Amino acid sequence: MQNEEIIKKINNLLIEEIEIDEAQISPDADLKRDLGIDSLDFVDLFVIIENNFGFKMKAEEMSDVKKLQDFYNYVILRVQRN
Repeated sequence: MQNEEIIKKINNLLIEEIEIDEAQISPDADLKRDLGIDSLDFVDLFVIIENNFGFKMKAEEMSDVKKLQDFYNYVILRVQRN
């Protein structure tokens, strides 16, 4: 899977599953402040990513993930490892 495909899929999941307004989605968007993703949303997001990309996310690996671009990079790296 190409990086662009992964990013597009993540964006679609954010819009459809987490109900984020498409206009808010930007690589520079802060996950909490700009996108309003709270702790319950993160749990949902972990499950959604696991189901769609086939790997288990670990909360401790997410400590440096603040911006949407960080999240893209994390998922891309994990997909490439599998």
